[in-house]
Amino acid sequence: MIEYLSKVLYVLTGSRKSLIFLLLVFILTSILEAFGIGLVGPFISLASNPESIERITVLDWAYRKSGLESPQQFIPIVGLVIIVIFCVQSLFYFLAQTYVYRYTHQQKSKLIARLLKAYLTAPYTFYLKQNTANIIKNIISETNQFTTGCLLALLLFTTNGIVVGVLMGLMAYNNSLLLVMILVILVPTFLVFNKFGHRFKRWGTIQSKTQKEMIRTINHSLGGLKETRVIGCESYFENQMEEQVRKYARAATLSQASNILPNIFIKTSLIVLVVLFVSLFQILFNESGEDLTAVMGVFAVAAVRLIPASSQFIQSMAKLRTSSYALDMLYLDLKEIEKREVHNRLERLPDSRVNGSAHAKNQGNTTLTFANQIELIHVTYRYPEASELSLDQISFKIKKGESIALIGKSGAGKTTLVDVILGLLDLESGDIKVDGVSIYENLRSWQNLVGYIPQSIFLTDDTIERNIAFGVPDDQIDQGRLYKAIAAAQLEELVEQLPDGIKTGVGERGLRLSGGQRQRIGIARALYHEREILVLDEATAALDNETESRVTAAINSLAGTKTLIVIAHRLSTVENCDRIYMLEKGQVVKSGSYQEVVLET
Repeated sequence: MIEYLSKVLYVLTGSRKSLIFLLLVFILTSILEAFGIGLVGPFISLASNPESIERITVLDWAYRKSGLESPQQFIPIVGLVIIVIFCVQSLFYFLAQTYVYRYTHQQKSKLIARLLKAYLTAPYTFYLKQNTANIIKNIISETNQFTTGCLLALLLFTTNGIVVGVLMGLMAYNNSLLLVMILVILVPTFLVFNKFGHRFKRWGTIQSKTQKEMIRTINHSLGGLKETRVIGCESYFENQMEEQVRKYARAATLSQASNILPNIFIKTSLIVLVVLFVSLFQILFNESGEDLTAVMGVFAVAAVRLIPASSQFIQSMAKLRTSSYALDMLYLDLKEIEKREVHNRLERLPDSRVNGSAHAKNQGNTTLTFANQIELIHVTYRYPEASELSLDQISFKIKKGESIALIGKSGAGKTTLVDVILGLLDLESGDIKVDGVSIYENLRSWQNLVGYIPQSIFLTDDTIERNIAFGVPDDQIDQGRLYKAIAAAQLEELVEQLPDGIKTGVGERGLRLSGGQRQRIGIARALYHEREILVLDEATAALDNETESRVTAAINSLAGTKTLIVIAHRLSTVENCDRIYMLEKGQVVKSGSYQEVVLET
């Protein structure tokens, strides 16, 4: 349980002092409730026999201080006090429960934001073994499961545990037999549910895993809708979904059905308890009917609160087990991301760059400028858990305004080298400097100089305008820069033909546009953000010859004004580059002009 709580506290976002405040409120409301219920028995005894006030020390003292002439006049005052106590307790209880729900929902919203930020800032290598379906599930589903099935359940577990404990203490004070008989009901129920806790955990695990598979099935079937339709494999995805839905429904049914068992069992058992208690009370204790009425009055009022409190206490325990898988998923992801950030940013960097990285954290406002050259110095990289180097001691320089090309067979290390240059992968050794300053002095400032244009441009289901000014709020879009980027990317003709111009929607993943149009929007995006260095990763590989020539023309028009780093399989597309670097097994094996590297090879 201690390990469980430590994970909950780690996942929680913001101040944890609220939990201490909630605990104090729960204790206060429970004490008020027990005090009010404890007055019910004396009140009933006093109402049935006013003269018995002398046997109740507290009431007798209050009666004498009141100056009233008879105990009958004091009875309404006692009743009014009980009413006030219950009203205050009910108000406190309502406010406490409202605060609990507000706290849990606030935690959910903060946790979603924290998770999204963690995933967006996670080291690039984190995604090498992750899939989108799992990330979506964690952000949407597991956060909900954590807040409702874990955090809320933990708070209710604590609340009802305090209530049950206080009420049982009250019953022990009134009649020990009553306490023993209640324990005979509650303890076995608690032990049975605790014994079957592994089943609740298994059901929760099944629900979580099937949700991930359902999201993945949706992504696969709808993400490749054209292929799905043409091949005719709709039934394949439908069968996959039906299987996962069936597993989820069974686990959810068993989990929810078992949660109602404590309430049913406790209610039934308490009815039996009342009958047995009334039958045995006078036989075993030979007490008067007046005492029995007072005890049963306390029991009746206490039972109204004890039944839901005890059943919710046991239900919360079951929910904590059911939600343990969701807690583990969130905890492990957050822990791994933070561990990788520290590991990649500090431990895996050479000493000279560790100091630079630490300096960058303290001097985050330092801005890198690019006026002369970029220098790669003995750049070496190895993927996590890989035995062989992906990049081995690569060194070369790129002058401002120069265009270079990286060529080589698949697996030669071209894309890995680009990812390193983009700052997505941290080096095992070596450095990259711009005008003599390591990019790791301020990686964000370096990335602000670089624009990336991949083979497949990511477009949101939005307008051309918002896709070019990607990540910029509408009220901050610079129309002058926008149209300048459109012109430079040779998109003017397209925009003029569209009925809504730049306000035209491109469809999901840009399906309403051709491949060449999507690529030119990617170029316009990099130009709008005024990036001085453009990295083109197979930017024309998926285009037909005519479209490729137009996109290539748009790229070539940038030569001299932008520094270009081009990856290409089609050697004809790099003919105009100033320098060619041929990679093989993570090393530069040849470099020079197009004539020296390509034609003489």
